[in-house]
Amino acid sequence: MSKRDYYEVLGVDRGASEGDIKAAYRKLALKYHPDRNPNDTTAEEKFKEATEAYEVLKDPQKRQAYDQFGHAGLGQGGPGFADFGGFDIGDALRAFMRDFGGGGSIFDDIFGMGRGGGRRSSRGEDLRVRIPLTLEEIAKGCEKSIRVKRLKQCESCGGSGVAAGSSRNTCPQCQGAGRVRTLSRTFLGTIQQVTTCDRCRGAGEIISNPCPTCRGEGRVRGTSTVSIKVPAGVSSGNYMVVDNMGNAAANRGEPGDLMAVFEEKPHEHFTRHGDNIICDKTISFTTAALGGTVTVPTLESETELKIPPGTQSGKMMRLRGKGIPHLHRSGRGDLMVRVIVWVPTRLSAEDKRLLTKLADSESMTPPSGNKSFFEKLRETLGV
Repeated sequence: MSKRDYYEVLGVDRGASEGDIKAAYRKLALKYHPDRNPNDTTAEEKFKEATEAYEVLKDPQKRQAYDQFGHAGLGQGGPGFADFGGFDIGDALRAFMRDFGGGGSIFDDIFGMGRGGGRRSSRGEDLRVRIPLTLEEIAKGCEKSIRVKRLKQCESCGGSGVAAGSSRNTCPQCQGAGRVRTLSRTFLGTIQQVTTCDRCRGAGEIISNPCPTCRGEGRVRGTSTVSIKVPAGVSSGNYMVVDNMGNAAANRGEPGDLMAVFEEKPHEHFTRHGDNIICDKTISFTTAALGGTVTVPTLESETELKIPPGTQSGKMMRLRGKGIPHLHRSGRGDLMVRVIVWVPTRLSAEDKRLLTKLADSESMTPPSGNKSFFEKLRETLGV
């Protein structure tokens, strides 16, 4: 089933500001949130659809790709790879709570949190790393092993935060809810507010004898080695998500994720344009005039390029299939070679005599209004 236009989903125009997009999504999210519509699959689908649209349009890079290429511009890669092929209700709820959740917010009351239904489980923070890649690595695909500094689960207490032989106790202030209610009288009437319990900091439990290693937090600083399989054809800004390799959560919650963002290194010879690559090849005047075969670099090694007689400086020549592999489909881009005719700057007396004689040939006269190679050469050499 084809997806609806994201602007249509949120009910905003294509020039909408970030604030307009956020406000439109908030309104839809409140209307279709699963906690407000239990066992309603239609509402759940609308909630997922609105969240997916919001995740794209709030991000300037994704929004630009979507504006240019539509849904195809967001890709259809593998799991966790810069697309929304596997976007499910869990992803939608996580995205909503990331931007609109949090202790003491009004959403706790709207969605029933803190009403004796138990404290909300914590989740570790997501991490982001950048992975620089050469064009050669991008062309072939590669595997990168990186060391990530992260908060890991404390081995001494198994993430509980409690010293050996001790246990957690229900917080007497919030009775395990993690939140407390307060009533304030104003000229508008009585206002009820739900805030995070300041005694247990929202955990719902207190530790009388904390673990000496992690001091009761349940996590410690450490490093992990993560292997990232980079598919061929990625671009700067593409990313992969490695589940559960972000920071460990306090109180044995779910760990965060690691986002590996790819970054293309500048290349000595090539400039990338989409999946095509461009390089310059300098040739002699005689090769340009008479034709011949020259050697040009590729991302794998070298290849031969035929120069037709009469080739002009600046001409672009195409070598099909020598560029970057397409990321989401078979085939690859092309290598575009820009031919630059080299003008010598040092000539012997015999060279000058021969070139001066050749310059008088009628075949060396350029079209009206254009300077010939020899006229440019004379200006350069002062002949």
